[in-house]
Order: sequence, then structure tokens, then C-alpha cells
Amino acid sequence: MKTAGKKAKKPAGKATSQKGNRFEQRLKRYYDELRGLYLGLYQNDTQAFDYFLQMLRQCWKQRKRALQLQDAKREENPNWYRSRELLGMMLYVNAFAGNLQGVTGKLDYLKECGVNYLHLMPLLESPKGRSDGGYAVSDFRTVQPELGTMEDLEQLTDACRKAGISVCMDFVMNHTSEEHPWAKKARAGEPGYRERYFFYDSWEIPREFEKTVPQVFPTTAPGSFTQLPEGQIVMTNFYPYQWDLNYANPVVFNDMTENLLFLANRGVDVVRLDAIPYIWKELGTSCRNLPQVHTLARMLRIVCEIVCPGVLLLGEVVMEPAKVAPYFGTPEHPECHMLYNVTTMATTWHTLATGDVSLLRRQMETVCALPKDFLFLNYLRCHDDIGWGLDYPWLKQQFAMEEVAHKKYLNDYFTGKWPGSESLGELYNNDPRLGDARLCGTTASLCGLERAVQQQDAQKIDRAIACDLTLHAWMLSQSGIPVIYSGDEVGQFNDWTYLQNPEKREDSRYIHRGDFNWELAQQRLQPDSPQARLFNGLRRLEKLRAEEPCFNQDAQVQVEQSGNSHILAISRRVGQRELICLYNFSGEFAHADIYREGSYTELMYGTGYSSGLAGVDLWPNGFAWLLKETKG
Repeated sequence: MKTAGKKAKKPAGKATSQKGNRFEQRLKRYYDELRGLYLGLYQNDTQAFDYFLQMLRQCWKQRKRALQLQDAKREENPNWYRSRELLGMMLYVNAFAGNLQGVTGKLDYLKECGVNYLHLMPLLESPKGRSDGGYAVSDFRTVQPELGTMEDLEQLTDACRKAGISVCMDFVMNHTSEEHPWAKKARAGEPGYRERYFFYDSWEIPREFEKTVPQVFPTTAPGSFTQLPEGQIVMTNFYPYQWDLNYANPVVFNDMTENLLFLANRGVDVVRLDAIPYIWKELGTSCRNLPQVHTLARMLRIVCEIVCPGVLLLGEVVMEPAKVAPYFGTPEHPECHMLYNVTTMATTWHTLATGDVSLLRRQMETVCALPKDFLFLNYLRCHDDIGWGLDYPWLKQQFAMEEVAHKKYLNDYFTGKWPGSESLGELYNNDPRLGDARLCGTTASLCGLERAVQQQDAQKIDRAIACDLTLHAWMLSQSGIPVIYSGDEVGQFNDWTYLQNPEKREDSRYIHRGDFNWELAQQRLQPDSPQARLFNGLRRLEKLRAEEPCFNQDAQVQVEQSGNSHILAISRRVGQRELICLYNFSGEFAHADIYREGSYTELMYGTGYSSGLAGVDLWPNGFAWLLKETKG
């Protein structure tokens, strides 16, 4: 009997049935491919596959209504994450706001920054002092106690979803901490757990591996194996406390997939697959980029399409473009939704130090030739160091540059040792013999703002701010999703206090992982302060990008001839609209030989070119966004 004025509730069984139908429909769509991939990889282990499917169903049932509604909405608009309006920011929870509840309380600031894609750096439980910045996870379902609880994380993702902000989190696939329960049981010899890792009783097989496996950290963590005090030898490609998982064991893939879905069900929108090229190991190979890695990546993509189609996979592939692109998969069998544009980032800093755009032009010609479906995350810096993985064979051929000598020049330049350099950076993993050191520092400090403020030199401050904004303008004009590192929006400097912290002083990456300076951020409200000039300049650039169709992901992008080795010229076209982007990477005035008929307007500063472009003059480390005026 119905109650007057109230809607009758649908029977619970019917709702469950509808939910089940959606899962079964998606499973049916992908079942044959998923089954073929799984059984092909795991030698027809049907028992493991049956368990896998049962686990997927259970995770689907645990996915709350709000997330299922979001999944359905995003299924209707599968290109939602390709919008030019997306703007990302990456931050450490403790550095930004103390804990997860603190981040929830700072969402208004993030919205003021225009952020609608929030990357939370590693926050899952990991041992202090042996965590590699949170990348040695001891429990994939527990938050570090000082940051809060899993309930706090879910409350944050709920608040972000209501505010229109997507949340990204790292998922460390390749290894666990030595303190993870699996590792402890393996070490104790408990049946079924030793097989989750690579355990050996002698060095015979490990030495065979090391003949072909490159070292990740030859200076700070040489070798790819660690011998435990009790004599056992375990594979540790990164650090001795990070034990590599054995994905040839289906139990590992099943359980790690369930951990991924657990995070997705907490409201995480983007899962960053950390170190994905490393996850399959095979004797006699480099244990990098093996075909089985792509099988695993494709299966994870299918899992998301079935259980949580609103969730994206971000692949961390820190390699050259030829090895990065395959992680997108194919149009018929996609893998990662998006990848990092790491080579362009490193090449950008090389270009700033040399003042010559030749290598960056070459890099962008390669990127522009890739399919438009390939979506990159673009950034100037991140939580990690800047490694000089440049195209040295080409640099040697074109400029007679030697790799070791050039790396030394770059590191001298950005640590302020080179004459005329205003940069203030620090080296990480410095090996003078190989010249293989990596660079650390905030964007503002690397652009010279920290040193200029110390010297109270107004002209140098102007130059540093111009350089900082030009680099951000360059990042924003690339196709893909731009991501800013927290603090760069207000020109935060290096945190030299890390040297006084026993837990951090051996890792110079903490120089740019310092606590967010809220007092400094308040200076964004003071007109003409460096913070206001950076913050407001960056916000104007971001709004111009969001408003202008030439920044669409599907725009025609082409590298143009600038007639000047210091100036990079890029054109972006949508229909009759054309945007010419010019970037001067030198510290001197420069002239671009760009010629166009028609009327153009420079978007950032409003300069008009009513009689067309007959060459454009750029300020030192300056830029121009020139939009062709169209009728109608």
C-alpha cells in the first residue's frame, strides 16, 4: 500500500539486478579478449581466472552509487578528460596541508588556482626512513597514520567530486616494501608467498640476470638484487627495501588488481601506474618493456572498462618517445589513457640552458607526428629529479656535443656554477665519473628568481618572472593535460632546510618537496609582488587556454620556422582559427621571421597586428600567443 505524498521505493532486488546487468554487459563485451589474454599469459590456469572474475564482480558490487553514476556519465562522454579546460596540480598531502582533512579544507584555494585535476603524491602506509618518498608500500589499503585514514581519503574524494575536481593517486605496481605482509611471510618461508617475489638461495641466477639488466640507481643502490641477513637473495631493482613482485604468478596479478580497484572504489579517478615498464622479469633480457607488460596493461584497462569505466590509467614511462608510445596500445586495444611527456620536459630545460631550440624542435616534430588520440601529461617539473635523457647521438652529430661534458654543463648551469647563470639547483645521485647526476630544484629557483630576490635586483627579478611565465606558457601550449607542481604558482623557492633533517639530507629531491609556504601564498594578494605577478600571470594563461579552441586536443599542431635558433615557433589550427606560439629561450632580445597576412592579436598582452605579421620581436625569455582574427 502506497503512502500519500511519498514515492514508493523500488525493490532492492531489482536495483541489484540492474547493477548486475551493467556489470555483465560490460563483462560480455570484453570476456573473450580478457580470457584469451589471461589464459595465454598464465598457461591456461582456469582456476586463477575464475577467481579473478569473481573478484571483479565483488569489487563492482562494492562500488557506491555516486561512483556508478559518475561512471555512467563518463561513459556517455568518453572524451571528458581531453578537455582543454583541465588543469592539474600535484602535491604532497603533508607538505600542502598537514593531512587529508587539511587538503579538504583547502579546496577553495585549489579552485582559485583553477585546478580540476589533483594528483596526491604517495600517501599509503610505508616505513619511515625506508620508503623512497612513499614508493615502498607496506599496506595498499591503509593511509599513513600521520596523514589520516582511508575514511579521510574517501571524504576528500567525495568533496573533490562535488567541486568538479578529479583525483589522481599513485599505484606502486612493481614492488612492495620489505615490511609488507607478503614480504614478511615470504621471508619467513610461508608457503605461497616466496613465489610472489624473486627469491633465490644462491647468486647463480641473480648474476645471470645482472648480465643484462641495467642498474636503476648505480650510485645509491647498485645492482638489482639484495642479500638478506639470513642469506636469501631477493630481486630489488630500485632500493634494497623495495622487493620486486613476480607477475608471472597469477596470484600477484589478481591481488594487485584487487588493490587497484579498492582505491578506485574510494573515489580515485586516475590511477598512476608507477614504473610500469619494469613489471615483467625474464632471464636474459633487460627486464624492461617486455611484451608481457603490455598484456598486463591491456588487462588492467579492460578491468577498468568493466568495473569502473570512469577511472583512467596514467602510465609512468620515463623513457624516450619510441618506447613511450606503445603504452597507449592501439585504437582497437588501448592500454593507458595517458602518459607523461617526460622527454619534452627534460629537453625544455636543456633548451633554456643552451638557448638553442634545435633539439626541442626535433622533439616536437616527433610528438606532433604521433596520433592525436595519444594524450600526454605535460609538466615543467615533478616530485622527482630532472634526468638528462636527451638525444645525445643527434646532438653529437649536429653540434659535436659529448654526452658527459654536456651533462656537466647542464648541471653546472642549473646549480649556478656556470658564469652568468642565475639558477640555484642541487644535484641528485651525482657520479662525476659518469657525469650522470640529475637535477633538483623548484621552477622559480631554477629560473633565477631565488637568487634575484636574495640580491634584491629588480631587473633580475623581472627577467626571472618572465622566464618562469614563458616556460609555463610553453607547457600550456602543448597538447594534453598541463600539470603544475604545488608552490610553482606562487614562485616558491628551494627548501634548504632538508639539509638539517637526518631523514632527508641524503636525498636532494627534498629541496623541492618542502612545505607549502602559506605566508608566501598570501603575497599573491599584494599587487606587484613577485607572487602576484606569477600567480595572476599564470591564471591569465590558464584562462586563455581554457577559452581558446586552438588549444583543443584535436587541433592541427605544427612546428614552424622562426628564422632564429633561439626561438621556438608552434602553430595550432582549428578550422580557420590559427594561433602562433613563439618562445624566446635566450636571455637577449630576439626577432622571429614569422610572416602572415590578416590581423593578429597577442592574447596575453593585447598587442594588435592589424596589417599581418611581418616578423615579431620578443623580450629576453619572452613569449607571444598570436591569434588570427576571423570573421563571424
